[in-house]
Amino acid sequence: MTGPRFATLGDNTIDQYFGATNESFVGGNAVNVAVQLAALGDDVRYAGAVGADRDGQRVRSALHQRGVGVELLVDLPGVTSISQIQVQRDGDRRIGFEDFAVCADYRPSAAAYDAVADAAIVHLGWTPFGGEIRRELSSRGVAISQDCAVTAGFDHLDIAFGSAGENVEAARIQAIEALAGGAALAIVTMGAAGSIGFDGESWFEQAAEPAEVVDTTGAGDAFIAGFLHEWARSADVPAALASGARNAARACGHPGGFAQQPEPLDITSPRGTLRDRAQGHEPAVMHDEGSI
Repeated sequence: MTGPRFATLGDNTIDQYFGATNESFVGGNAVNVAVQLAALGDDVRYAGAVGADRDGQRVRSALHQRGVGVELLVDLPGVTSISQIQVQRDGDRRIGFEDFAVCADYRPSAAAYDAVADAAIVHLGWTPFGGEIRRELSSRGVAISQDCAVTAGFDHLDIAFGSAGENVEAARIQAIEALAGGAALAIVTMGAAGSIGFDGESWFEQAAEPAEVVDTTGAGDAFIAGFLHEWARSADVPAALASGARNAARACGHPGGFAQQPEPLDITSPRGTLRDRAQGHEPAVMHDEGSI
């Protein structure tokens, strides 16, 4: 691989699709971004945690097979994260709930910080320790991006990524708030309405690329990877926005956060989509249902 070195840090999950289809995919913001960067030819490693279970093995294998470094992926006591997504007959997808499991316990070690300190950019996905991670990386002079739709806080960010549906005014408000909170550059995606960027002086706009939509899950993560791929090389916002749009359009053409062979989902298993709810075993982290 050639080009800048990247690292992603944070969530991984098994996306469990149920309803009109019953199958599962490896995913998670930090994992999807890492895999998408590797697919673009970048040198990237992933830092996070899985359980010592079959789902954890799936995550590790999917990353390794796609050229992502997994030396910073650790096993922690507990189970690997799952995200349960209801697929409607019309293809619409709604998040039922998520259990971040051992991802919620992952804090980078001193050795992990040392290992990513030479990265051109470290991207943060979901993590409950975003503030302390940003402070530590910043103290080491590391450039940081973050998906602020899943992890709060803008301080110490070189790039804050947000999402605002197709609401241009809401996107502009998000961008202004990100810079007011300490980010140097804000990038906000708006689905079919495209994306915008703001650096405190100039606004940038990018139309969405035409796409044959199979599944939009992970399209925002693909956008982030496409943006970072170009930004690390040129620091050119319009070029990076265009790169992000192209990569997001490609990602819409397959199910899951990146191209992969799904596994059948056994909804009668102890962690299956329906049985946990029926038995009253709710996950640790709950989200209202909403269209992805």
